[in-house]
Amino acid sequence: MSTDFLLTADDGADDLPRTLRRERDARLQEAREREARERAGTLTHDFGASDAGYGAQGLRHAPEPVAAAVTRFDVPFFRLMFFFIKAVFAAIPALFILGVLLWLAGDMLQMLFPWLIKTQILIQFPN
Repeated sequence: MSTDFLLTADDGADDLPRTLRRERDARLQEAREREARERAGTLTHDFGASDAGYGAQGLRHAPEPVAAAVTRFDVPFFRLMFFFIKAVFAAIPALFILGVLLWLAGDMLQMLFPWLIKTQILIQFPN
């Protein structure tokens, strides 16, 4: 597992006060918009295949994925309970349809292969 990403306690980029982060994000957004406007003004019939990040065949190189692990998932108890109750009610029609499909498959097998062994349960009661 890679731990190359910056954490807030590492004096990384996210360890700035909120005001400075907002200013930095605003400057980055403005730079992205300006770059997009400049790029849109120079587009030709290749529809951006000459943009930076494209290879010789016109395919964009995907960035490397960042490894992450979920350590906590905070959901209120009642919301989780209602979700599972709704999931149970949603599963009832699915189970009914599955039962019908299995019954039809068994009926088809019995029709196509009548020599298959049928299982019977015989219950006898003494007089």
